[in-house]
Amino acid sequence: MKDIYRNPTFYYVLVPIIVALWPLLVWAVYLPGAEDNWQIEQKQYLDAQKIIQEILTLAPDRLESGAGKTNADEFDYTTAVDKVARSCEIPSTSYQLASKPMKVSKGRKFQTCHIVLRGVGIAKFARFISTLQLDWASLQCERIVLTKKKGLPDTWKVDLDFKYYH
Repeated sequence: MKDIYRNPTFYYVLVPIIVALWPLLVWAVYLPGAEDNWQIEQKQYLDAQKIIQEILTLAPDRLESGAGKTNADEFDYTTAVDKVARSCEIPSTSYQLASKPMKVSKGRKFQTCHIVLRGVGIAKFARFISTLQLDWASLQCERIVLTKKKGLPDTWKVDLDFKYYH
């Protein structure tokens, strides 16, 4: 059996057979699989287009380039928190914020803020903080304290400390 592998005529016959089988294999196996994948990718593209349109109707300002935006100059805790609280269905009577003036440390400008949310559920709070930090990438949450309201299901007081780098 080992002698057959040393015989060059074995390779003269084997290589053309493999070369002849390759197009047959592509036609019978790989081409139908590629067509199926193409159909799946087209469906995913159409689904993504619907989601993109939905996002753009909710937040049309996301179309602007990140380099062209001047969020650092425009950031204001009051407007940012109010906008996000309204989108998360948190009434203005349920939150209180106290921002401090801008400071400079190690050459970086920053501004801190303390926010208290009262009578919110965990789901609303999670949506609030994720939306706030998604909209403002330079905003960092430094401290979160959750305090459960006794006798009420899923009602919390949340103390948050933020720092925004300009």
